[in-house]
Amino acid sequence: MARYVGYRSAGAADVGADAASVHRGLPSGHLTLNISLGDPVRVLGMPRDDQSPGEFRALLGGLHTSPVLIERRAAEYGMELALEPVGAAALLGVPAAELTGHVVDLAELGDDLARLPERLAAAPDWPSRFAILDDVLSARLSEDSHRAAADLGWAWRRIRSSAGTVRVDTLARETGWSRRHFGERFRREIGLTPKQATRVVRFERAVDLLKAGRGLAETAALCGFSDQPHLTGEWRALAGCVPTTWLAEEFPFRQDPGMAPNPDSEP
Repeated sequence: MARYVGYRSAGAADVGADAASVHRGLPSGHLTLNISLGDPVRVLGMPRDDQSPGEFRALLGGLHTSPVLIERRAAEYGMELALEPVGAAALLGVPAAELTGHVVDLAELGDDLARLPERLAAAPDWPSRFAILDDVLSARLSEDSHRAAADLGWAWRRIRSSAGTVRVDTLARETGWSRRHFGERFRREIGLTPKQATRVVRFERAVDLLKAGRGLAETAALCGFSDQPHLTGEWRALAGCVPTTWLAEEFPFRQDPGMAPNPDSEP
């Protein structure tokens, strides 16, 4: 598990009529588990065309290469967990590869998880809620025997530590396998090809840098993109919009002279 947080916010109603009513769940190197403690989460657009929108009290999103579109609510209250894909079966009972590109109801993964939203909502405070999560997830780890192969776990950590810049040929060579064999093993465990995984992890770093206020050109250079248009092209492909559109949606009051003034003017 990478991290989990509790959140409670006023939501779109307090940020003005011009604020976006849709949140983009961007591709990342984590599986995302979201448990609402208030109104159900309404998913307006799935990462795959063969999935219908829906409402979820608790949902799990697998790795994906296109955005999940989520309706912003007047009040948002819940808990979110970011899970590492390697060894996901040990926690969820389902390998990460079976979840790739999907958003599923958490209740489908077991009675203990189905009861989590109600248990967490009834808890008196955040420490109590985190303690419940620890208990439930620890019990699942102790009861499940699934484990990812050590070599694939190592390859995933190499992708992570390089922020998605390591070459697939290098990864295959360091495992001692052919590129084809390595790619097949990796895809069966993780759900993405090694090339897709490096692309998503590099994109995730760009997201983090832009959140931190870095400019487009600087972000492109730090993430290893050939230039700013290359970065913008990746955003169109993976986020469904250019970076400045996303920034305007997520941070409507940010003023950054390093950003292009008009989203439509980006190359």
